[in-house]
Amino acid sequence: MSLRLSTVILPYVRWHEGGRSAWERAEQLGFHTAFTYDHLSWRSFRDGPWFGAVPTLTAAAAVTDRIRLGTLVTSPNFRHPVTLAKELISLDDISGGRITLGIGAGGTGFDATALGQEPWTPRERADRFGEFVPLLDRLLTEDSVTYEGTHYSAHEARNIPGCVQRPRLPFAVAATGPRGLKLAARHGQAWVTTGDPKLYETGTPEESLQALRAQTEKLADACAAVGRDVAELDKVLLTGFTPDRGRPLQSLDAFVDFAGRHAELGFTDIVIHWPIPDSDFAADEKVFEQIALEAPAQLG
Repeated sequence: MSLRLSTVILPYVRWHEGGRSAWERAEQLGFHTAFTYDHLSWRSFRDGPWFGAVPTLTAAAAVTDRIRLGTLVTSPNFRHPVTLAKELISLDDISGGRITLGIGAGGTGFDATALGQEPWTPRERADRFGEFVPLLDRLLTEDSVTYEGTHYSAHEARNIPGCVQRPRLPFAVAATGPRGLKLAARHGQAWVTTGDPKLYETGTPEESLQALRAQTEKLADACAAVGRDVAELDKVLLTGFTPDRGRPLQSLDAFVDFAGRHAELGFTDIVIHWPIPDSDFAADEKVFEQIALEAPAQLG
């Protein structure tokens, strides 16, 4: 299978001031999927414009026809499975079945406290994620769900007619720890990683490759433990968070080399950030478009 190339469009631009055109251009460039972050705000963008993921994806679905759309990633930090399921079913319907849900346990950033709660510990995040994903799975595949859990409940939650995609829209589960990898093995159609965050500042690209190789091996073990072939899962690398940083987007050759080395580890999808001037995701737009148009053929 050819390596697929996708992009992430951060929702920091007003729709009628460039937001819409980015999504339309992403489809024209032939990206497999265009994702957006599902945050209330994010890092250095906190004090500037930032728009909601679901309305943004709804608008994107209305101005595109072929490209897949999704979150990368949604988390329990400010979401509840019952309300999220209703939004996802609606979004899948509006898009004609083009939605992928990237989903993760969340972190300790702004989303973790925006609703007034104390940040959850890593264990609490894992506990909540362990309930969140299976319940969301049920809500997207069953007409009526009643569930009473430690962290989440549903009482006769109805989701008729369900997703356009059957049995439901695909989950791309972001995980590196044992509990998250188990969820990916049980419920995921894809697995997502950004690499090993401990290597971002001082690690080398070779150390990053070794860490990613170890992660893929742990994913294979998690799949084997539940009787699933790891080959059934797509393996998605969200770039920009490894020691390579922005170097792969400096030229077509640099990207093809980077993507090829990761394809050898079994990755099926590489996701690159839409260029944002004066940010960690700054890149030459002409080179970015050349990569989008020419790299897939070289990596096929």
